[in-house]
This record gives sequence, C-alpha cells and structure tokens, in this order.
Amino acid sequence: MAKITFDGIEVEVPDGTTILNAARQIGGSIVPPAMCYYTPLKGSGGKCRACLVRVAAGSAKDPRPMPKLVASCVTPVQDGMIVENTTNPQVLDVRKGIVEMLLINHPLDCPVCDQAGECDLQNFAFEHGVSTTRYQEERRTFEKIDIGPLIQLHMTRCILCYRCVYTADQIVKGDRNHGVLGRGDAAEIGTYIENIIDDDFSGNVIDVCPVGALTDKTFRFKSRVWFTKPVNAHRDCPKCSGNVVLWYKGNDVLRTTARKDQYGEVKEWICNECRFEKKETSDWTIEGPAHIDRSSVISANHYELPVLNQSVVADLPASTQRELEKNPPLKLGN
Repeated sequence: MAKITFDGIEVEVPDGTTILNAARQIGGSIVPPAMCYYTPLKGSGGKCRACLVRVAAGSAKDPRPMPKLVASCVTPVQDGMIVENTTNPQVLDVRKGIVEMLLINHPLDCPVCDQAGECDLQNFAFEHGVSTTRYQEERRTFEKIDIGPLIQLHMTRCILCYRCVYTADQIVKGDRNHGVLGRGDAAEIGTYIENIIDDDFSGNVIDVCPVGALTDKTFRFKSRVWFTKPVNAHRDCPKCSGNVVLWYKGNDVLRTTARKDQYGEVKEWICNECRFEKKETSDWTIEGPAHIDRSSVISANHYELPVLNQSVVADLPASTQRELEKNPPLKLGN
C-alpha cells in the first residue's frame, strides 16, 4: 500500500494505482478531468493531457518534485507522493490551454449535436476553458464516410481519444474494422471499406465517445437530451447483461444506452439488440428513474420520484393508479 497526499488530503491506495484513480477514491471536485482515460479499457489514457497534475514530491525516498506536469491517468503512485491539482495555479492555467487545443478544430455543432447536454468536452470547456478564442485559421475538415447502418461518424468533432478503437479491440466480439488512419493533423477515425461496422457489440463505441463524433442513427435529431426522461430498465438477454437506461419522451423510447457511473464510464456493456431493436416498453422491466447529477442540464425539471408499491400505498386513488400506469418512469408494484 502507498500513502499519497492529493491537494492536502491523504489517501492510502494499493501499489500500482494511478494518481487519477487515487483521486477518485477521495472524490468530489478535486478529481482531475479525463477525456481519453476509460477504466474498463486497457491501454487507454495519456493522449488528451486533460488530467495533468503537478507532483510536488515524488516519494518519501526521493522527495524531489517531478520537473514537468504529468498525466495522472497513467502515472502510478509512490509512497509519500504529494500531488497538486486544484491547488496549483500552473495546473489550472495549463488546463485552459488543453481546452483551447481541443477546441481548435472542434466545430460549433452544439446546437445540432445529439451529444449536447451530456458531452464531456462541453463540461470540460465550461469548467476550465475561456469564453474567447485566438484561433483564426480554417478548421480541419474530412470527407464524410458511412461506417455502418446504426452509427453516425462526425470526424470533424473527433478529439482522437482512441476510446472507440480500444472498445472495438477489447469488447467487440468479431474483428475490429475501424481504427486511426493517417498521421499528424490528417489522422482520423475511419474504415477501409464503407458501411462495414455491424458487429453485435459495436454500439458501445457510442457510449464511450466523450464528444459527438459517434452518435446513434436511430436517435439522430429526434430530441434534445434534456427533454427526455432516463429510466433504468432490464430484460433477460442471452448476449449481455440486459441492464440499460431507456430515454423516454412521453410514452416513446427514443434511445437505449448502457448504464454509466459517476465518471461517465459504462458499468456493463450491452449488445446491439438491446440498444437498437428493443424500443417498446413491453420489452423491458422498468426499475425506476435513473439518477442524474443535479449539476447536469439533463436534470432540469426532472425529479427522481420513488417507485410506488401498491402494498405500501394501499389507499392510492384509482385515478392516480391509472395515471401512474400510463407513465413509464414510474411503476406500481404488486
């Protein structure tokens, strides 16, 4: 075990733990942001530089500070290490530069992007960015290609975090059909053959994308996410866990996604049948409203109401029962 001090808070973690995961054990606003790191995906991290921190003391044996800021998602802890994140002005200033770099070629698609409202880049820019830009050159553009019948690729929005590539390598059952093509500022996510991504777990690349580069074609332009109501549901599925979030607008299921933790990482991968084909309430067992962080725009005018159990609320008026039975986010127990 190693004891480290992170922003003045001491925490003990197993040897080999990264600085980022050590900070997550503390939790709260001191946790560095992460745009490319994804816990379930081996090899992820170290590409976006969003999680840079200052190591003021390397270890108890060698208390010298590290000469440069380090990526907390790929740097293992050492016993006696002292790390500065929100308490260090240099880190916060560099983080503004990282936001500016990520936004250099990112188009202002938020008004039409399906990821708006749950976009990690939006949150990162809001928390650490500036309201002006110094960039005057033309943004990079790419020829549009069709990568499959269910997933829409917007390469101009991509920040090359590689999450989708690692997902296809490690989660998708068949051979990976897409990857990073080209080098430098010409690098892009793509396929050699169009309309090729059709594996039964390929839809998971949508959930891991931190921006709107990969979106659900079946949900495309149907609704803004803050007008929908997320509901936890499950079904018996022979291919995956069957635990999902259904996004309702009225009585219609507009899309299905995997459940995520507080850091936006998928808890259990789901198959394409659950994601794209089961769009009827009758296909699912509704558990209740999904928890949404109160700081998220999705939570606007949404309230997490309890699942009413008729055996507990025995004198519920008949009119109220009928209304609740029509409302998918709530369910009457037996």
